[in-house]
Amino acid sequence: MNIQSGTVASPAPLWATARPMVDPFQRAITYLRFSVTDRCDFRCTYCMAENMNFLPKKDLLTLEEMNRLCSAFIAKGIRKLRLTGGEPLVRKNVMHLVRELGKQIGSGLDELTLTTNGSQLARFADELYDCGVRRINVSLDTLDPDKFRQITRWGDFHRVMKGIDAAQNAGLKIKLNAVALKDFNDVEMPDMIRFAHGRGMGLTVIETMPMGEIEEDRTDRYLPLSKLRVDLEKQFTMREIDHRTGGPARYVTVEETGGRLGFITPMTHNFCDSCNRVRLTCTGTLYMCLGQNDAADLRSMLRATEDDGPLYPAIDEAISRKPKGHDFIIHRTHNRPAVARHMSVTGG
Repeated sequence: MNIQSGTVASPAPLWATARPMVDPFQRAITYLRFSVTDRCDFRCTYCMAENMNFLPKKDLLTLEEMNRLCSAFIAKGIRKLRLTGGEPLVRKNVMHLVRELGKQIGSGLDELTLTTNGSQLARFADELYDCGVRRINVSLDTLDPDKFRQITRWGDFHRVMKGIDAAQNAGLKIKLNAVALKDFNDVEMPDMIRFAHGRGMGLTVIETMPMGEIEEDRTDRYLPLSKLRVDLEKQFTMREIDHRTGGPARYVTVEETGGRLGFITPMTHNFCDSCNRVRLTCTGTLYMCLGQNDAADLRSMLRATEDDGPLYPAIDEAISRKPKGHDFIIHRTHNRPAVARHMSVTGG
């Protein structure tokens, strides 16, 4: 009862009483990676088969359904939200979703960001900034245009460079992600460090992960980052730092450039102890671990009712099954994928 007006106060909305997400290992889940599409305009050889079969449109969540799900997760304690793919910016009208989610920054959500291959950045960079995005990751494995075409099959290196220019001009901070590939880009890494740091960008290198069937043998390209780091230390002085972004990377400062270099090592060093994230696919499937198959279907519940209340206990039940870590390391010595789905389905 409102004493002054004599009216009965409305009950608190469900989101106001939603419990934070804590997994069985007492890790608070505050980071959601959401793959808004499994489609991509590249076919990177370590990620996809060239002739991919993508999901039919009827299986995909609508942008409105994606907004509902993200809002439920924000109510449950998600503070950082990353949109991924596939390539998120090829999703039709995706900027409508970005704009709606951007409205929640400062009202539960601390940061909205995305990972992109850069092909669409020249078109969308200004609008991303206008929607509240301040920081993005751009996947870039080589600075050689011919090798770029080889690794992406369909990509245009110069278009990506124009996208990076546009993003920086719009005010977006960029971190480059490079997958380390033996006998392909390993000798380029010093130049990539100098390029990224020379333009005020960070660089994170990543080991290949055994996800999805592809044409090549991953063991032929697998490069342990422990070896790469030894090679890099012949040219650079690296100092360990405590910088964290909510992801799995461990960072150093490169004294010669003054920039930051990250290492993501799912194969040689399990990074799961402090995992604070879950992954949501464009079909509404929630994966509690990138390297495990256990998942929860949220789409059927989302479409069964316009009431979001039942989503909260369903999310809690899924989080209660979050494992301690992945099993990538046991797949390091052969070409069998640890999980059948491709990275583009889960969104990294």
